[in-house]
Amino acid sequence: MIEAGKTVKVHYKGTLEDGSVFDSSEDRDPIEFEIGSGMLLPGFENTVAEMEVDETRTVNIPSKEAYGDVNDEMVGEIPRSNLPDDIEPEVGMVLSMQSPDGDMPVRVVAVDEENLTLDANHPLAGKDLTFELTLVEIS
Repeated sequence: MIEAGKTVKVHYKGTLEDGSVFDSSEDRDPIEFEIGSGMLLPGFENTVAEMEVDETRTVNIPSKEAYGDVNDEMVGEIPRSNLPDDIEPEVGMVLSMQSPDGDMPVRVVAVDEENLTLDANHPLAGKDLTFELTLVEIS
């Protein structure tokens, strides 16, 4: 077990149930983080904490333990007239909205003549995640 406070470097590949890759450190430096810092999903960090250097493991993290379920209250419509004139909205576009807590990213999920439907859920909400992890270094 790697002690809390130790820094680790990990290569990872994150996939969805259909096998599509949503993130990977392939062709990049490994991710570096401190064990016990809580900066990553608990299932990811806890798995790494049990590994040895050069070991590879796969961990499945259900949506409730990852980015949570989709919250329907975080999906809503706004009038297109609320957008600046220089923005032509398209499905999939990410916009920034002001909230009491600061700027919040929202995805455009539908566009019609008068309104936009925006989704403020995390893009991976409601999805079960699988990570292939390789521990590169402990310091």
